[in-house]
Amino acid sequence: MRLAEFIRNNMDPIIGEWEDFARTLVPAADHMGSLTLRDHIQQILEFIIVDIESAQTTEEQADKSRGEKPASSNPSAAGIHASLRYDGGFNMDQMVSEYRALRASVVKLWNVSKPDITEKYIDDLTRFNESIDQALTESIRDYSKKLELSRNLFLGILSHDLRNPLGAISMSSQLTMKIGTLTGRQSMLQAQITDSTNRALEIVNNLLDLTRARLGSGLPILRQAMDMGFVANQLVDEMRALHPNREFLLKVSGPVTGIWDKARIGQIFSNLIANAVQYGFRGAPITVRVEGLPNGLAICVHNEGTPIAADALRTIFNALARAQSNEDTKSQPVATNLGLGLYITKEIVVAHGGTIDVTSSEFEGTTFKVFLPTRPDD
Repeated sequence: MRLAEFIRNNMDPIIGEWEDFARTLVPAADHMGSLTLRDHIQQILEFIIVDIESAQTTEEQADKSRGEKPASSNPSAAGIHASLRYDGGFNMDQMVSEYRALRASVVKLWNVSKPDITEKYIDDLTRFNESIDQALTESIRDYSKKLELSRNLFLGILSHDLRNPLGAISMSSQLTMKIGTLTGRQSMLQAQITDSTNRALEIVNNLLDLTRARLGSGLPILRQAMDMGFVANQLVDEMRALHPNREFLLKVSGPVTGIWDKARIGQIFSNLIANAVQYGFRGAPITVRVEGLPNGLAICVHNEGTPIAADALRTIFNALARAQSNEDTKSQPVATNLGLGLYITKEIVVAHGGTIDVTSSEFEGTTFKVFLPTRPDD
């Protein structure tokens, strides 16, 4: 029996051994079911069968051995497998080891069937190894792409979320030095420096956790009892120090205590208010409302400004999406803004079990509204 036919007739034991090996790749596989562990193995085997049975010239074989086989315009099963393994928390070594185990498993099972050791046997084995190497190359390529994207997003998040608190620190420090002797105003500015520095450190610590947890797996949340009104006042004061020429209005009503991640909630306020500053008219106030509801809490940030275009509304919460700012100039190109604030905000809201949406029109301005359940099980 030729190798391609053997694989076709023995899919179940081959897939069973793949699953058994994948189950040993801990901790990622600890909580995965059979279907997830078998991810795309049948499609990968079907690719191998077709590849072995397809006609191949000597030149094509040489190209494949160098990893130069033309890439398909459609995602391959091996590429999708790599992407899902990355999202599931498998590292590169674990993913590569799956192919090493698959190679050994197929050869072992085929030899147990006692095939005739002929020239065709050697040819089939060569073609099989070429196919495995091709699938492995595609998996490594797609895994590396996701890893690079994760690194880029990490750097973007770090630079984006540290900008506002560090800006407040810088401005407060400068004002403190100019005022002279210690006064009540100086005491307030010094307190602002302390608060903003602490928030920056909280963000850095959370970003380190985020890197370990992988972007594709969602943001880690550390819940504790907190007062949303207190955090709102803190972040609005921070924005007032950072933008002394802008007007900020804060309205807090109803019960606003609950179980949330205080540092992450601070990011929501910071990102939404900074977005309103950037895209709102300079002479119009920015209104922040925190409203306690029977089953949760609503946060609304409103600004008057050029309405968001309909096509932009559809992608506004995507990573790297960015609209045109009212303050963009030729000396400040759009590329300087990474467009990550709303993406980060959405991820934090979703991690809390909440929702976020936006409305924007010329007559009513732009309003971002966040709903958060008061407790994790609400």
